[in-house]
Amino acid sequence: MPQDRRTFLATLGAAAASLASGGRVLHAAEALARPSTKLSRIGIQLYTARSQATADLAGTLAQLAKIGYKEIEFAGYYKHPAVEVRDILNQNGLTAPSAHIAIEAVETNPAQTFADAKTVGHEWITAPSLPRGAKVTVDDWKGVADRFNKAGAACKAAGFRFAFHNHNDIVKKTGDVLPIDILMKETDPSLVSYEMDIYWAVNGGADPLSLIATYPGRFRMFHVKDSTASPELKMADVGAGTIDFKTIFARTKGIEHYFVERDDATDPLASAAASYKYLSNLDY
Repeated sequence: MPQDRRTFLATLGAAAASLASGGRVLHAAEALARPSTKLSRIGIQLYTARSQATADLAGTLAQLAKIGYKEIEFAGYYKHPAVEVRDILNQNGLTAPSAHIAIEAVETNPAQTFADAKTVGHEWITAPSLPRGAKVTVDDWKGVADRFNKAGAACKAAGFRFAFHNHNDIVKKTGDVLPIDILMKETDPSLVSYEMDIYWAVNGGADPLSLIATYPGRFRMFHVKDSTASPELKMADVGAGTIDFKTIFARTKGIEHYFVERDDATDPLASAAASYKYLSNLDY
């Protein structure tokens, strides 16, 4: 588990005191001296406000744009044609660099899938979850990786990039098998990237910083979702939980998009606003 914000700040305070007394805590000193950064464009996975989007897609996107979001990650178009979705985005100064699209759509209906993605303006086609089928043995997971490679090749040929979004299942061992190790080893980095859902990584018992260090360059997007403390590990608005996003963002290179998500918000737009406020003020 990553350290919480209070622990992190205490660590920096101790480091500063050590430096003042002649200690040599160089990493802490370098961190304190490093110029701070802020996110330039904050996105949101529209699944967060799925009920609102189902009832009124245009109105929901307008409200998210008013909050300050610049990027939308879709999970379906809510029965609207792609050209209409594109026009609503344009009217609100929004872009949709990624969409969650089931791998089966790439496998069985690539022409329509790619045509719609091009119309809306997606760069990334991101598989939101694991494909159906057995996932117990090493060979099972190698089979999943093979499907990812093939989908990635098809996306690349059509002018897109392919990524996979994790839940907690790939960071939990199945017997002696740690799925993420097999997926990372067996997928071609030129064809398959990963969108780390930070909450689900933590929920599965993984340390996001360790994942980043173990698989450098493989994560290209983040789902920014907070968690309450163990053992409950419930979802929370970003900044209201215990995940140390400041350190995670500071130590990660190559992340192109940051999408807020909360699956269980009772008031999705209020949750989206609270998460945006925290992230827009976050220096890292």
